[in-house]
Amino acid sequence: MKYFVHFISFLLFISQVNAQQKRAMTVEDMWAMKRIGAFDVSPDGKTIAFAATSFNLESNKGNSDIWLVDSDGKNLRALKNSDANESNPKFSPDGKSIAYEYKGQIWQCSLEGKNDVQLTNIYTGASGFVWSNDGKFGLFVSSVYPDCTTQECNEQKDKTADESKVKAKIITELMYRSWNDWRGEKRSHLFLLNLQNKEVTDLMQGNLSDCPPVDLGGHWDYTFSPDGNEIALTMNPDKNLAISTNNEIFIINKNSLNEIKKISRSAGSDNQPVYSPDGNYIAFRSMARAGFEADKQSLMFYNRSTGELRNITEKLDISVGEVVWSPDEKYIYYSAANEIYNSVYRFDIASGINLLFLKEGINTDLKISADGETIFFKRQRSTMPAEIFALKTNGGGITKITNINKYLTAQLEFNEPETFWSEGAEKAKVQSIIIKPPFFDAKKKYPMIFLIHGGPQGHWSDDFHYRWNAQMFAAKGYVVVATNPRGSTGYGQKFTDDISGDWGGKVYTDLMNAYDYALANYKFIDPLNTFAAGASYGGYMINWIEGHTERFNALVCHDGVFNLESMWGTTEELWFPEWEFNGTPWKNRAMYERWSPHRFADNFKTPMLVVHGALDFRVAEGQAMELFSTLQRKNVPSKFLYFPDEFHFVVKPQNALLWWKTVFEWFDQYKK
Repeated sequence: MKYFVHFISFLLFISQVNAQQKRAMTVEDMWAMKRIGAFDVSPDGKTIAFAATSFNLESNKGNSDIWLVDSDGKNLRALKNSDANESNPKFSPDGKSIAYEYKGQIWQCSLEGKNDVQLTNIYTGASGFVWSNDGKFGLFVSSVYPDCTTQECNEQKDKTADESKVKAKIITELMYRSWNDWRGEKRSHLFLLNLQNKEVTDLMQGNLSDCPPVDLGGHWDYTFSPDGNEIALTMNPDKNLAISTNNEIFIINKNSLNEIKKISRSAGSDNQPVYSPDGNYIAFRSMARAGFEADKQSLMFYNRSTGELRNITEKLDISVGEVVWSPDEKYIYYSAANEIYNSVYRFDIASGINLLFLKEGINTDLKISADGETIFFKRQRSTMPAEIFALKTNGGGITKITNINKYLTAQLEFNEPETFWSEGAEKAKVQSIIIKPPFFDAKKKYPMIFLIHGGPQGHWSDDFHYRWNAQMFAAKGYVVVATNPRGSTGYGQKFTDDISGDWGGKVYTDLMNAYDYALANYKFIDPLNTFAAGASYGGYMINWIEGHTERFNALVCHDGVFNLESMWGTTEELWFPEWEFNGTPWKNRAMYERWSPHRFADNFKTPMLVVHGALDFRVAEGQAMELFSTLQRKNVPSKFLYFPDEFHFVVKPQNALLWWKTVFEWFDQYKK
């Protein structure tokens, strides 16, 4: 049964009946929304292929299908919509077919969704396909044993491990797990596919590195040169990944695969290589500082003829996001965090002029048409799930191409986000988002939820978040205040840097001043009923608040850090705490102790809901257990929501329903 098709039919029926009064969003509504994933634009710019995932609450899972739509937003039709997942569509260079992922392999079909051809058929599976410009070759990634030279070798090793009565692991190095995955012996390798004879070649055979890298990498980390003779890829060559962010850019000549050359030079993370259309340059992003995941992303130009490396955004206090060249090579278009938005900029290569091209919204996945006249991208706002848009590069305006959730969102009452600025520590200007509940009445008093973001180097933005959705919090009758304190991105690199080594310092002042400002200036907020919630670093700050103020009726800590020293010993990314606290616990114990919430347990009084996933290796479950034990022994009203099948995020539909239900019940319990 196809969820998406039935859903559209149902919504078309609804649209034909008499208009009904709008209503507040429910958690079920949020999970009924279709989520657009990867998309691609045909070479002639006339057609867009995109993947969309639908979720079924009863079966507790999602399904991805591929759809086509004309670039003017008309003629939406299914390309692939079976009960199995189809994803990651990529138009062939001639525009006559589409490659896609299906059942762990790469397939190809006509624009009518017919004439299917299986392009890969390897035991370890294939994903992340990229075409060469001539359509004769492709790249994909697969998880393999580095020392295996055949697929039979990979299969036999897996079979031996599966059949063994002993499941013990012998570990001899760090980074033995990541996020929610025990890494084991396999590595993600980049493969070259000859589309003429279907032969595949492991470009990293014998290499113990991963492409894309385990951390700070993604689907943009490998590509062909325009002539197809060279391949650029990103990997971290360091042996101890747990203390290294040193991702590097390498190039390989397709005709001499044994020769690999490193072109990046920084001690920090380098990634996202993008060839200029004429092939003379490779642009890539670069962080200067080793071990710092949130350093400024500068845009580097590598001259393929001379080997010269140049930082072209050195004078900009902006961290570059996704990058695309204009076909005439005059401009680089890129996205970047900008206050509560992810804006689009145009950088003039000759003059160095940096133009803010599109400020509002969360704009990602930039692609440019062959004629350079149109940028296609995904855009979302807190009042709109992600859709595909087009932007004219001549200033001709922005167009919404897809609108796959319009029949559902049309029934829901949202209030546009507003912002306010308050004075933080050292007189810094600190921005907050405020969202009023549906059917807002300024004469009434409303309880407030104060949200604290994770990272800590991240930011609350004008997005439609499927976990920490501000509109969903507001839908239950709360005013939502989400502050971007020290450490937040989008306000310059110094503002981001200012949290490192100071986790409970200036950032705490920034947050509490914003809270106090909101109560003083928005009379519709009920000061007797305020609540706070946060995850990851946000959970850390909830724990810090627990020991430092009684402003709130109740708190929610999701996957939060409680004991900095034990967190250091159980997280997989050791470079993260060692940067944030200037060394290991035995080298700088005073800083770990100074900023660790567990040392202020004597002050704990505010009721707290603790939430954690057993598979969270970033902030291991012991943090929640230590916290809950402390709260219980202190006789602080507390509850522990434990997910044995979730990691740092709650991603299963039924678990998400329980999460929201438990959080709202917790707040309701402590309303005055």
